[in-house]
Amino acid sequence: MVELEVDGKKVKVPEGSMVIQAAHKVNTYIPHFCYHKKLSIAANCRMCLIEIEKMPKALPACATPVSAGMIVRTTSDKAIKAQQSVMEFLLINHPLDCPICDQGGECQLQDLAVGYGKSASRYSEEKRVVFQKNVGPLISMEEMTRCIHCTRCVRFGEEVAGIMELGMLGRGELSEITTFVGNSVDSELSGNMIDLCPVGALTSKLFRYSARTWELSHGHSVSPHDSVGANLIIQVRNNRVMRVLPLENDAINECWISDKDRFSYEALNSTDRLTQPMLKQDGKWHEVDWETALAYVAHNLKNIKALHGANAIATLVSPHSTLEELFLLKTLTHALGSTNLDFRLRQSDFSALLKGVPWLGIPIAILSSADSAFVIGSFLNRDHPLLAARLRQAAASGATVSLLHASADDALINIAHKIVLPPSDWINALAGVASAVAKIRGIAFPVELGSIQLDAVSQGIATSLLNGKQRLILLGASAVNHPEFAKLCAIAQWVAQMSGATLGFLPEAANTIGAHLVGALPGAGGANAAQAFSLPHPAYLLFNVEPEFDVANPRQARVALAQAEIVVSLSSFKAGADYADVLLPIAPFTETAGTFVNAQGTVQKFTSVVRPLGNSRPGWKVLCVLGNLLGLPNFDYMKSEEVAAAALRGIDVQSRLSNVMYAPLARGTLVRMAGTFERISDVSIYDADPLVRRAPSLHLTRAAKAALCVSLPAALFDQLELKRGDMVRVRQGEASVILPALRDAKLHNAVVRIPAATSAVAELGGLFGDLLVERV
Repeated sequence: MVELEVDGKKVKVPEGSMVIQAAHKVNTYIPHFCYHKKLSIAANCRMCLIEIEKMPKALPACATPVSAGMIVRTTSDKAIKAQQSVMEFLLINHPLDCPICDQGGECQLQDLAVGYGKSASRYSEEKRVVFQKNVGPLISMEEMTRCIHCTRCVRFGEEVAGIMELGMLGRGELSEITTFVGNSVDSELSGNMIDLCPVGALTSKLFRYSARTWELSHGHSVSPHDSVGANLIIQVRNNRVMRVLPLENDAINECWISDKDRFSYEALNSTDRLTQPMLKQDGKWHEVDWETALAYVAHNLKNIKALHGANAIATLVSPHSTLEELFLLKTLTHALGSTNLDFRLRQSDFSALLKGVPWLGIPIAILSSADSAFVIGSFLNRDHPLLAARLRQAAASGATVSLLHASADDALINIAHKIVLPPSDWINALAGVASAVAKIRGIAFPVELGSIQLDAVSQGIATSLLNGKQRLILLGASAVNHPEFAKLCAIAQWVAQMSGATLGFLPEAANTIGAHLVGALPGAGGANAAQAFSLPHPAYLLFNVEPEFDVANPRQARVALAQAEIVVSLSSFKAGADYADVLLPIAPFTETAGTFVNAQGTVQKFTSVVRPLGNSRPGWKVLCVLGNLLGLPNFDYMKSEEVAAAALRGIDVQSRLSNVMYAPLARGTLVRMAGTFERISDVSIYDADPLVRRAPSLHLTRAAKAALCVSLPAALFDQLELKRGDMVRVRQGEASVILPALRDAKLHNAVVRIPAATSAVAELGGLFGDLLVERV
């Protein structure tokens, strides 16, 4: 530690710290624009000039290392004059258009100009003009004349998002921040550049000219989109969500959020919102009141139970639902006598027996400082943009990151070792890593895995898992949804135990952990999510579920729903009009109170920030009323806090977190038919849940457009003599779809990538399996 003095206050900071960090520790503010605690130091703006005793010139606080005995003065005459001079230069070319600037009211330049600017400028020359640029549907660069060249946006792209999409061209007054060769900004974290911009040069296209910051009230919430559980600030005007910003929480999302967290609020007021209960009579939909709708549901559920027995009722619930909703749905289903309840909608292998709740295995923050990580079956950038950023930071600091997948999709991370194979070969490949661990450690290799011929990549992965303090094996969504997940998990567990690494899961949804905690799972003899549709049931309760997008085999689900006597859909949107009999409008996360449990097991509560739209109601209230109409006990809750307390009663969350599974330790048995290709499916980032599916701006992005195409390996694409966008027919069993084709050199030659959860592929079967591809 180094001791120094800042404005008369003694402070101790780690050696290598900068003066601005020491000042922050004693709550001394130094004006700045380019400095940001999460980015590298650029020292571009010079606004943080301060006086240091025995130094002849003022020095930038952000780029001056501390030294023992240093005496710093931030408000001396010398420092103030230096800062005022910098401000004068910054305002030479700034357009001073505060009355029409979206950043007005939260602009650092505007704030600091009050204290360090002058009422008149000594410069009378014409101000420069920088022409607008179109960089995509989310970020506006129409006012780049305001840019002060702090380069925060450039450094963010390179250091956090992993791709330098913006850079500086030109010199002197011709310098400007822009994309290269007319490209758009396509990072899944791009919206954070808007927050970083200290002036109004980068603004939100969605929020632009819609409100002033002082007109907005705000509340705190939690992201409903993925298992990170990013903390959010929801800004509201006239009971309408106007903007979503990050709420800083270093332990979870730092000060970043993904674009789906930031821009999906468009869906909250979309024309597709369901705002009134609806019943289907004689093939036509009719709006009814809540009393009529719930009485109809209760009457039909009683009849189904009387005619077919309680297990004729199957309940499917989205893991994006709140803890309260999951708990009440479990209580309702079991009280009816049914054991058919599941939230694992995209899973196909349920043979692994869990001890505890499968979680990340470590606190999220530790990902940034891991020594090595072996990621199995995850499209990290698409599935978990914020976790990918953490691993990117670890790799940049020297961590060894390895990958096993069907694509060399590296999530913009420096990958040291890659195993790219069809899904049917993943178990054998993982067994190869197990063999390498056994050889290096000199221990017996499991006989169940047979003989394995080692290769350099497997040995490299094994070596990385045996060295360092923090070593991780992470199973992603593609691994969990794999047809032989149990075997895959068993081998990964053995490797982790033998190497001393930590086994972790990358949970798919916002409340996957919460669903496990409250036991929203099949009871004894109950049907799991796959069986609920493979064996059609007379009655289905769908809570926040859109089977055509959310399940492992949407084609099979649609067939089962068409045969049902009654399908009840509780949703925020008009989903299921062609297969449901009852639509009940439930409130999305901004209109209800609830609880999510994120990947590291943190229980996060949130409250509503706006009133429910139309006649929609919080899901937990709807379930309480339905339970009472059915004459079931334990549904007399008045507040969501009471439900949450009941759901977590007797549950010690931390003691329940465990990644131990009981599953057969065996080699794989999947075989690809001759002449076919294997399907690999990522859930498109902007189709992963009902909210992002209905956010128009997100569906104008490059990632959303690519999700409507089929990606072919380079060899197949060239063999079919295709050009980008040419149509191909993809056959899976008896189903087929026609899609535009993309060439993907990162795919294994035997693999075809078809994003799931889109209307374009709703007619296909499972997320894995054999495919035939032909040119149209």
